[in-house]
Amino acid sequence: MSLIVRSRIKELVTDMNVAGDFADVLDKKAEELIKVAVERAKANNRKTLMAKDL
Repeated sequence: MSLIVRSRIKELVTDMNVAGDFADVLDKKAEELIKVAVERAKANNRKTLMAKDL
């Protein structure tokens, strides 16, 4: 399952081309950030992810 929507990237980046692998790498980065945020929330005895967990 992909977290990143390729068409939204292209909407945001209007003056450049976007390589095919960019969204895949961005998706992996987002997944890593979420996993770290989950661990931080757990360490603080919370079951809710918050912006401060990033």
